[in-house]
Amino acid sequence: MSALLSAPPFRHPHDREIFRLAVPTFFALVSEPLFLLSDTAIVGTLGTAPLGGLGVAGQILMTLANLCIFLAYGTTSAVARRFGAGEAASGLRSGIDGLWLALIIGAAVLALGYPAAPWLIEALGASPEVAPHALTYLRISLLSAPGLLIVMAGTGVLRGLQDATTPLVVAVGANLANIGLAALLVLVLEQGIAGSAWATVVAQSAGAAVYVAVVLRAARRHGVSPAPSAEGLRSALGAGAALFVRTVSLRAVLLVCTAVAARLGDPEIAAHQVATQIWSLLVFAMDAIAIAGQAIIGRYLGASDTSGARAATRRMLEWGVLSGLLFTVAVFAVRPWAPLLFTDDPQVHRLLLATLVVVALMQPLSGVVMVLDGILMGAGDQRYLAWASFWTMLVFLPCAAAVQYGFSAESDPGLVALWCAFAVWMAARGATLGLRARGDAWLVVGAARP
Repeated sequence: MSALLSAPPFRHPHDREIFRLAVPTFFALVSEPLFLLSDTAIVGTLGTAPLGGLGVAGQILMTLANLCIFLAYGTTSAVARRFGAGEAASGLRSGIDGLWLALIIGAAVLALGYPAAPWLIEALGASPEVAPHALTYLRISLLSAPGLLIVMAGTGVLRGLQDATTPLVVAVGANLANIGLAALLVLVLEQGIAGSAWATVVAQSAGAAVYVAVVLRAARRHGVSPAPSAEGLRSALGAGAALFVRTVSLRAVLLVCTAVAARLGDPEIAAHQVATQIWSLLVFAMDAIAIAGQAIIGRYLGASDTSGARAATRRMLEWGVLSGLLFTVAVFAVRPWAPLLFTDDPQVHRLLLATLVVVALMQPLSGVVMVLDGILMGAGDQRYLAWASFWTMLVFLPCAAAVQYGFSAESDPGLVALWCAFAVWMAARGATLGLRARGDAWLVVGAARP
């Protein structure tokens, strides 16, 4: 706590640049889980089985998207370094190649994911009642994959250029459109879970079109060709390899959590879906500081200012811890009423109330983990992040197995035990990231990290 007192709120010299990027990023990031929470509430009116289907399909879609997160995070770091070194046109060149790569990968995800959808849902342990709803949602939503990945790549370009406002406008607009369409198709036109999926397709595609227009306009100003380059595509793909390993490890943990919850029972997977979305809302909020860190640290290191990078890191960590403490209080405050927003199943209510205690207590630790992850990513330290994520995943898997085989569907503590295992994984991540940040190996300067 002493670190939090090193400077009063908004009085530290780095607060202005942190909040110039973090505040719009916060609202952009929060808009996504808020949409997912709204979507969860809308689908929840259809019953427990559709809600569970959304939980299973949602984890698959988030995994497919997050496997390609390097399109955003890798681009942010690369563009920010070049921006700090005074080479904005070079950064835009990398960003345009990233947009082309996003389109190619998105088309591949759609082509491979559609026929594999039944197997993916079965692999997550969906019950016969839940599986048809999950399959419907997944197959329709896969049509949004190219648009989603283009949005990710475009976001990375603009944040690397220190522009967090445009991503905010696009994210809020797309998510509001998504909520409105989902409500119309599900609640008014009675299209069921398919209506929610179609709303996602329309909103993501519209958001992608906006990003393409914005990036191409910036490219014209800097004299950068919109055509793809083979060398640039290879460079973008190669730079994302380590982030791919990192993301696979992180998503494996979340997928295993979903699979264990599904095998505990239908009420468990329904409660887990709601708890996961609440946790995601809070983590995305704290990730605003982490993403600001990516842009800020990349710019400082591009300008060869290691002391500035260190000072900004310390201040962002202070804000991460403080945010986590505030979110702990907030979760406990809304906990008695939270289940009422999503379902009328009393068993799901009981499970969710117990699970939210663990969610609340995790928040300060989550703040540290998210900020440190963003700092090291902004420094281009992806190789370390990949290995750290892999080893912490190995710490989690035995804990998840103990829950899987130690609790039955009739045992209420099963879902709480699963979330305690998840907290152990977060603690392991905090330890590995903290040890790295204390050293100097990540402080590599220059327009491009060797």
